[in-house]
Amino acid sequence: MSTHPKPTQADLLAAANKAIPDLLAPGLRILFCGINPGLYSGYTGHHFARPGNRFWPTLHAAGFTERQLHPSEERLLLDYGYGITNFVNRATATAAELTSEELVAGGERLLANVTRYAPRVVAVLGITAYRSAFGRPQAVLGPQSEPLGPARVWVLPNPSGLNAHYTPASLATVFRKFRLAIEP
Repeated sequence: MSTHPKPTQADLLAAANKAIPDLLAPGLRILFCGINPGLYSGYTGHHFARPGNRFWPTLHAAGFTERQLHPSEERLLLDYGYGITNFVNRATATAAELTSEELVAGGERLLANVTRYAPRVVAVLGITAYRSAFGRPQAVLGPQSEPLGPARVWVLPNPSGLNAHYTPASLATVFRKFRLAIEP
C-alpha cells in the first residue's frame, strides 16, 4: 500500500529533522495532535507511519474509521472530519530529543492552527507533551477544563509502540470512550 520501500538505517538517519505536512481543514470534528513525527514518518512523509505505532489500529478499533487505514491513506481522515498535526514538526528518533522550549512553541503553533481552522475538539496524544506545552504540570488524561481557542481539549495516551503503559486493547478502550463522549 505504501509507495516507499522499507527504509534502511541510513534512510531513517537521513530523515532526522524532516517535517511532514499537517492534515488540516476548516471545521474538523477532531484534530489529533501528536508530539512530533518519528524518523519513519519523516522518511515516508506520513503521520504515525512506523509499523509499531498503534494510532491507525486504535482509530479503527475505537470506531473512528470503518477499517484500519494505512498511513499513506491519511488524507481519508478528512472525509471523517478528522485531522492530524504535531506540537513539533521535526522528525526525531524519540520525543525525548525535543526541548521544553520546542514544546511550548508547539503549543503556540497548535493554538494558531486551532484558531485558524476551528476544530470542535483537539485530542492531544500524550499527557507529558500537553503538560510541557501548556505549563499544566498537574493535568491528567481526559477532558481538560480549559479550551484551546474555540476548541474543547481532551488528552489521550500516546499511541506510540514505545508507550508500554497501554496495551492495544486498553488504548482502544480509552479512545472509544473519548469518541463516544464527544461525538453525537
